[in-house]
Amino acid sequence: MMNSSFLWFPILAAVATTTMEVPIARIIDDAKLIDRVAGAAKRDLPGDLLRRIVTEDIELMRGRRNDGTYQYAGYERFESGRTTDSFSVQPRDEKLEIRGSFVYRLIMQMPSRRMLVTKNRRVYIDHVEIDYIPEKGNSPKLQRVNINAWIEPGDTKTVDFDDVAKQATVRVFARADKVSGYGNIVLSLIQARVFDHPDSPYADAVASEKAILRALDHGDIGSMRAMATRIINDLQSAIVAQGGGAQKNVEAVAPRVDADLYNELQAIEDLLTGNETERRQGLDRLHQLVRKLRAASTATR
Repeated sequence: MMNSSFLWFPILAAVATTTMEVPIARIIDDAKLIDRVAGAAKRDLPGDLLRRIVTEDIELMRGRRNDGTYQYAGYERFESGRTTDSFSVQPRDEKLEIRGSFVYRLIMQMPSRRMLVTKNRRVYIDHVEIDYIPEKGNSPKLQRVNINAWIEPGDTKTVDFDDVAKQATVRVFARADKVSGYGNIVLSLIQARVFDHPDSPYADAVASEKAILRALDHGDIGSMRAMATRIINDLQSAIVAQGGGAQKNVEAVAPRVDADLYNELQAIEDLLTGNETERRQGLDRLHQLVRKLRAASTATR
């Protein structure tokens, strides 16, 4: 039977993404505030507050969309964090599941010990299935990787995704040794790092914001004020280049969600989080909805 999370992908992808407006005037005001606070502060610089302001302004200038992607930035295969979960694998066929956003690699690690003192036991990995939506696209993909190998305590196995995944559900099909008994395994999804496009109209301002973050880490007031002034000058020049407009509009597409469709999805979600009978009902309704949407899509072509 097709798993329910994979069926959600085409429905979720049908909802249009939106990009927030880049409020240049507000970012200029924030830079002026940073300059003023840095100039007035002595040993009481509100570092946490300033970091939040700078981080928010960087996100705005990257043109963040509501699905987590950006107009003026992307994701690259360098680790920025990870989602990790531990599992106990029994001597029978098991399906281990872990989910993540903007991830590109699965790491399967066998700890050397269980409960700190007991030696861990090996686990057999049959294959890995990756249901995901790629960062650059809305069409769901399924990647299957055959492993067919035992992983011994202390060993690590890595699986790279074909694409950086905007959303991913990873399933590892495994079993422990019938003779030695259950074993513990740790699954980690590696999150991709955001990088800024060099051709972004806000590239210089974003670079200056990053420099302010570094200056905050080192308590360098002079650099903070210099970078804040640079941001003000860069963005004011951008306003002039745009003909004096106070705002720069980034791509914005209003999402269109049919009310009946939304209500049906909400009902299905409630069923899928219930007991076994309710989950079966929810899955049946989800299948029916997918068939209905597929038929409607075919009829409009």
